[in-house]
Amino acid sequence: MTSAAVLADLSPLARRTLGETVYAALSELLASGQLGPGERLSLRDSAAALGVSVMPVREAVNRLVAEQALEVTPGRAIRVPLMSRSEFEALAETRMAVEGLAAARAAKHRSAEALAAIRMAESAFRLMAEEAEPDRVRLVALNRDVHFTIYRAASLLPLQEIIARLWLKAGPVLNLDLREHPERVRQGSALRRHAEALAAIESGDAAGARAAIAADIRDAADFIIAHGRLPEG
Repeated sequence: MTSAAVLADLSPLARRTLGETVYAALSELLASGQLGPGERLSLRDSAAALGVSVMPVREAVNRLVAEQALEVTPGRAIRVPLMSRSEFEALAETRMAVEGLAAARAAKHRSAEALAAIRMAESAFRLMAEEAEPDRVRLVALNRDVHFTIYRAASLLPLQEIIARLWLKAGPVLNLDLREHPERVRQGSALRRHAEALAAIESGDAAGARAAIAADIRDAADFIIAHGRLPEG
């Protein structure tokens, strides 16, 4: 899928807080894997798709470049960074630690409303994953919903912000792979890990919740690495 095709699906933005809104829209493309590693992003096309001037798009892109979610090539093109195997491994290890912490805290601090939201997110993902031909784009979104519903239940905004930045880097690889290899879901690892995390959070088992989320991240990383999608380095 090209960036032009992805941008065509975006809706024009309301003309308020444009910088933050454009940043959120572009971040969504990255975190959801709609833009893949090495894919270029046009300032002009992005501005046209979002119904804004180039200036707020440039501001948002500069912010994403500073966060290393986008990069500027020697030819001044803006693109999603390529990620080597060693870089992906390091990112996965970091995510296991940080997201595991959020899950552990969620097990101890979740409210009744947060637990209900986690149950709903886990159920929605499971129902989609068990379909014979799941909607791959929707499956990616539902997988992310499970994770971020858990992380919101931790009730630590700084921790959520750190995780969101990690997903800006991981999303282009992780979710692109999930769309291209739905067998990863049918093999049952994500379904099992999500169910384990939910059960642990329901029972207040912080260690179990941490282990389930860390194992989910590790399983996905091992699958991606085993399929040789990432260059050595």
